[in-house]
Amino acid sequence: MGQRKWTANEVARVKPLVFLIALYPLLRWVYLGLSAELGANPPEFLIRSSGIWALVALGLTLCITPLRRLIGQPVLVRFRRMLGLFAFFYTFVHLLGWAFWERSASLALMWQDVVDRTFITIGMLAFVPMAALALTSTHGWMRRLGSSWQTLHRSVYAIAALSVWHFWLVRSGKNDFFEPYVYGGILAFLLLARLGYFLRNRRR
Repeated sequence: MGQRKWTANEVARVKPLVFLIALYPLLRWVYLGLSAELGANPPEFLIRSSGIWALVALGLTLCITPLRRLIGQPVLVRFRRMLGLFAFFYTFVHLLGWAFWERSASLALMWQDVVDRTFITIGMLAFVPMAALALTSTHGWMRRLGSSWQTLHRSVYAIAALSVWHFWLVRSGKNDFFEPYVYGGILAFLLLARLGYFLRNRRR
């Protein structure tokens, strides 16, 4: 007997729970803020924490496709958009923290950072296409863009690579590379899994 496929209704019942779990970082920041436990430098804590959670959400988004193929549950794809939007949300919080707390919302200062500081340049190169993916993630945009939509959304791997590079550059100032290597290793594994699937399909 073949494995039973999960239904869309079953996934829909689980989605609110996944949504709440994905909200955990935001709820934690609110709790820490209300209890005055954000540390000696709250802006720095929030910028750092939002960046980490953006990477986590992006990694989970990239895990959906290989996981659904591995366990034979195509309906898992219904979680991908939600997780991707959370990745964008935490990335946007990360960017806002830098813009308002570190550069006082000054466009001139922000532009100077983009030009002069490599890790900011790389971070912005990751953010711009990520914003495009978030804006075009609806069914309406999928219909408008046709086959170009899938091509555009494959750029998520380049975005992930740029994000890890940005993280690596940030940590290079402290000579602390453990976490960037962990995220880089996970990304490399996911890319190899996708490449392996592509090569197997070509041989058929």
